[in-house]
Amino acid sequence: MVSRQAARLLADTPAIADAHFRAEAEPYDPDTRPDGYLNLGTAENRLLWDLLRDRLAALPPMTEQAARYAPLHGTAVLRERVATLLSTTCRTVLDPDDLVVISGATGALDAIASVLCDPGEAIVVPAPYYGAFDTDLGGRSGARILPAPLSPTDGFRLAPAAVDRTLREARTAGITVRAVAVSSPSNPIGETHPPQTLAALLRVARAHDVDLISDEIYAHSTFGDREFTSAADPAVNRHWAHRTHVVWGFAKDFALPGLKTGVLHTRDPQVRSAGRAMAYFAPVSTATQNTLAELLSDPAWTAAFLVEGRRRLASSYARLCSLLDEHGIPYAPADAGFSVWLDLRAWLPGSGFDAEQRLWAALFETTRVSILPGGAFGSPEPGWFRLCHAVDATLVTEAVRRLAAHLSAPSPSPSSPPSPSSPSSHSSPSPNGSRP
Repeated sequence: MVSRQAARLLADTPAIADAHFRAEAEPYDPDTRPDGYLNLGTAENRLLWDLLRDRLAALPPMTEQAARYAPLHGTAVLRERVATLLSTTCRTVLDPDDLVVISGATGALDAIASVLCDPGEAIVVPAPYYGAFDTDLGGRSGARILPAPLSPTDGFRLAPAAVDRTLREARTAGITVRAVAVSSPSNPIGETHPPQTLAALLRVARAHDVDLISDEIYAHSTFGDREFTSAADPAVNRHWAHRTHVVWGFAKDFALPGLKTGVLHTRDPQVRSAGRAMAYFAPVSTATQNTLAELLSDPAWTAAFLVEGRRRLASSYARLCSLLDEHGIPYAPADAGFSVWLDLRAWLPGSGFDAEQRLWAALFETTRVSILPGGAFGSPEPGWFRLCHAVDATLVTEAVRRLAAHLSAPSPSPSSPPSPSSPSSHSSPSPNGSRP
């Protein structure tokens, strides 16, 4: 018999892993497996390995020092080099001592939520939101996630007024809210938030005396006209910097999710000390930290790598949009991240999120294309799906072809609910706390 804590974790895992593992077990190959699965549900950047392979191969070999214990909240050299990188991003000098290195951005989110919240207290999150926030922020901390629904009429763009409304409603209901959490750029929408919107959100957080958690794991994965602004940038955050906590990691911008290295930045000494204590339970190996520190040792290479990454993402996004337009599949415009928010409301076989689940299962089983339903992201309305495009162009082309063929086919009788083997809203945990 497991503990209540373990049972709660098992019941509240991200609704992503089953489809991911099934698609990865039988991947599409035009020659050897033409009917294989196409995994466009997992947010991995698979466009950059050719740039990383030679760079990683050229790094110095592992030393005895890299095989020994190191500070569990991060080696000094890695924190210094990450601080240098993020200082440019945040347009302010970050103190390496304010960084906590931990196992993945998932670990960083878990740590900050556990530090800020007691069980039953709440975190307000604009919705739709990154689907694993429920587990990352609430799984171990016991915090409640309160969605602040955004409007589909403007593409679910971040609206501080919606956050303010949810905070007021929580206070009226007697709910203690400790923080607002936002992904910036947003996942799944792919919006690079305007500076004035972030400034307004910070004013809302200050007015309600709550902390702001900014998940900036896609900070260097923008490709539109709008330049990324961090919540730690003094241009938008002049009065709430000590209550703002930024999460970043190597999984997205550097296409290294398997190295499981995240970073928490906080200027609050108590939060920092508590975050370091949390890192005791989820440290990054010294060898991995040594590899990443060496990866960042050449600022010129790092800058060129990130520029090329943005260029490739822009090309991949444009190619996907051209295919969607060609087949008449609507979507919300994006300017960051690896995904596009598809609008499949017109193809729902009924109403409500049950119909969305049926369409998801039909797409997965019939077309063997894995995309994720909006219900997994707390979407305020059914019919929206996240499709990730940062993979080989031929895979995206084949996936859209299959989806379009299915959507344009005559509708059969209403689908039955998904079978137990189909993707469901309660599937197994993601591998090693991954961030699909």
